[in-house]
Amino acid sequence: MFRKVLVANRGEIAVRVIRTLHEMGIGAVAVYSEADRAALHVRMADEAWPIGPAPARESYLDIQRVLDAAKKSGAEAIHPGYGFLSENPEFADACERAGIAFIGPPASAMRAMGSKPAARARMSDAGVPVVPGAQPGSIDELRAAAERVGYPVMLKAANGGGGKGMRIVERAEDLANAYERAQSEALKAFGDATVYLEKAVIRPRHVEIQVLGDREGNLLHVFDRDCSVQRRHQKVVEEAPSPAVSPELVRRMGEVAVRGAKAVGYFSAGTFEFLLGEDGSFYFLEMNTRLQVEHPVTELITGLDLVREMVRVAHGEPLGFGQDDIVRRGAAIECRVYAEDPSSGFLPSPGRIERLRVPGGPGVRDDGGAYAGCEISSYYDPLISKLSVWAPDRPRAVAKMARALREYVVTGIRTNLAFHQRLMAHPAFIAGDYDTGFIDRFRDALIDYPQVPAEDAGAWAVATALAASKLEGHGASPATQVPGRSGPSAWVMAERGRWS
Repeated sequence: MFRKVLVANRGEIAVRVIRTLHEMGIGAVAVYSEADRAALHVRMADEAWPIGPAPARESYLDIQRVLDAAKKSGAEAIHPGYGFLSENPEFADACERAGIAFIGPPASAMRAMGSKPAARARMSDAGVPVVPGAQPGSIDELRAAAERVGYPVMLKAANGGGGKGMRIVERAEDLANAYERAQSEALKAFGDATVYLEKAVIRPRHVEIQVLGDREGNLLHVFDRDCSVQRRHQKVVEEAPSPAVSPELVRRMGEVAVRGAKAVGYFSAGTFEFLLGEDGSFYFLEMNTRLQVEHPVTELITGLDLVREMVRVAHGEPLGFGQDDIVRRGAAIECRVYAEDPSSGFLPSPGRIERLRVPGGPGVRDDGGAYAGCEISSYYDPLISKLSVWAPDRPRAVAKMARALREYVVTGIRTNLAFHQRLMAHPAFIAGDYDTGFIDRFRDALIDYPQVPAEDAGAWAVATALAASKLEGHGASPATQVPGRSGPSAWVMAERGRWS
């Protein structure tokens, strides 16, 4: 087994990987930017190496700096976590050239699934159902494709995710403008303006299948997760199993996902994301060739440690179990706890955490990367932690999450904890009756909008609009403050150039 592994990430995922490495008796090496010198993952690692300034492109996204740290530390392998370099085939190739094991899938599989149009074609050839669509080369081809599949249609960035470069178009007269905006956003976010078109599935659920494989060709699925509760096309609540999926449908989706993974020679952990229609039909969206943020709910219902299995596979070991050996028990729910302000369009709200009290009790798990006194930086994703619960059935899991959220205390910054509390109490969520439009449909019931004095309302609106426009297409996040609250205002942060 590896003696020392470098974790090429930060925050809660770095902490989570370090914990498994320590359980396996493996030395953990952290890397950090100047902004993360006092971060929790740095404190928990056996050793830590600086890799550059705060902006991610000059530190966590700099392949050579990460490899230099691995060589200096003597690390034999690198776990990329998720985000940053986790789905970068050039990074996987660079690790191989440097004689360092990459704890993840082969670069060839990343390339095969990295472009959404190419992945769609590859999966269609493998017998995986895909949403009808096309990659147009001109506006005329776009119009023809939209007429062919029928409105509404979805425009998506070909080489990106996270909701950037995505537009839903319900009428032909709106298509050209939406196409131009999607191209612009895709270019800003991913350096590639390529956009493709899909038929929009009405009131879909976002259901994904976890896959896991080794280098000997053993590939299996680890059941389903429902990730339909989203804001700005980004997940905020996940659960396993999906309340909308029968065991028979899970089996079918799992078989399809395994077939798709085998078609690209996949090994390690990965996820197939599907749109699930109201009629039970499902369509391939994309494959995430990495560990998912929401992996804790899968671990809670199966007892597997997916990070441990990734490390073992990277070392050349077989899985050691088959499809029938994996048993699903109970129900698990995960809430992503963010430093953000739901009342301001879920814009980030970085700053210093003054007090932090994490809930506990049987069946409660908090994958966190923060502590009282630490700084939630404006340079990175404002995720504080992933709060997960397990119970023997879904009603008790919802009740347990509601209790845990009431216990969770974070002061000094704004968070989405109150939003999650309202969501767990919403009748539609309790009934499991939701889809990807759930938050937009019940926004007023889920969000506690503060009463703003009339004299401040105009300034607040300007600040929020400016923050949203500056944030578009950037991985970093601005501070957003309602006038009168502590901390720099959104327009001051914009003038300081803290958006890159």
